[in-house]
Amino acid sequence: MRLRHPDGSTVHLAYCTNVHPAETLDGVLAQLRDHCEPVRRRLGRDRLGIGLWLARDAARTLDGDPSALRTLRRELRRRGLEVVTLNGFPYEGFGAAEVKYRVYRPDWADPERLAYTTALARILAALLPDDVTEGSISTLPLGWRTAWTADRARAGHQALLALAERLDALAELTGRSIRVGLEPEPGCTVETTGDALAPLTAVGHPRIGVCVDTCHLATSFEEPRTALDALAAAGVPVVKSQLSAALHAEHPGRPEVRTALAAFAEPRFLHQTRTVTETGTHGTDDLPEALGGGVLPSGAPWRAHFHVPLHAAPAAPLTATLPVLRTALGRLVGGPRPLTRHLEVETYTWQALPPELRPHARDRLTDGIAAELALARDLLTDLGLKELP
Repeated sequence: MRLRHPDGSTVHLAYCTNVHPAETLDGVLAQLRDHCEPVRRRLGRDRLGIGLWLARDAARTLDGDPSALRTLRRELRRRGLEVVTLNGFPYEGFGAAEVKYRVYRPDWADPERLAYTTALARILAALLPDDVTEGSISTLPLGWRTAWTADRARAGHQALLALAERLDALAELTGRSIRVGLEPEPGCTVETTGDALAPLTAVGHPRIGVCVDTCHLATSFEEPRTALDALAAAGVPVVKSQLSAALHAEHPGRPEVRTALAAFAEPRFLHQTRTVTETGTHGTDDLPEALGGGVLPSGAPWRAHFHVPLHAAPAAPLTATLPVLRTALGRLVGGPRPLTRHLEVETYTWQALPPELRPHARDRLTDGIAAELALARDLLTDLGLKELP
């Protein structure tokens, strides 16, 4: 979807296709047919933005074969879809039965992360609509914290400098500016927006910034306005924002709350869990660890990194962090000029929800994604943006 900001600029709203992952180009084309076009039709739109996730094999095919890239462009146009942003965080295997820590490999100290992201930038430059000159890519926030040594930090810094040079060269060659945003995530080297300031100011390049995921922001108990104002003060651009909500438990010490949380402890993804007390932030790498007893203080609210569908908060005694999303959106696009023009609904956990909440038919998933996009659109129009045809 496209919306007009009061300053006259266009804000793009998409949904991320990692909710129906595919590893090959044929799989991506099937996504467009089976999922993305039906969502567009359900919303009654002539045009719908999607944030493509391209796994390593699909990206290699598209980057190495101009005819494959033309095929993808043609299919996007034929199905009324457009792409201004890519999700470059997962590298491969996002549809595996167990993803967990694998999603953080390769990290930014591994040359393959730079090669993969460079390929994505070239692909995106070729996929942008004819009337759009700027694209965005979200990426891994350097690496998982336990493996991030001083030597790897130096290698990651050099990789980002090399990426900046490549993005400059791509802009000169194509006239399209592609920007890449590190996506702070609990448990990573860059866990919060505050953690992003030092490595990104060290790079100091306008095409390398932050992707603000509002689920991650909430899980880390960051106050959105404070976090976004600090980025702006440091001159770190918000390349894109992923609109998402985390799982919130107000009274995690109560047995009925722990039982409700346990229904969301599943084997596929990590669900980092955090709480804040007067002694600081406490956390675990996964929800089962938090529920094991004695690891996290239970006298203050817990939040878990579980992307809850925006329009469907969990039943009591749990809630979702939609208020954090609302506050973040107000700062991101509610001011005299937007801090970012690329917004992406990213709820990839539909099939990881407790069984009774999962969509067990394709059309139910279509309904759910369309409802999430409709809610996000309404939040934006409430801030004064105008939906465009």
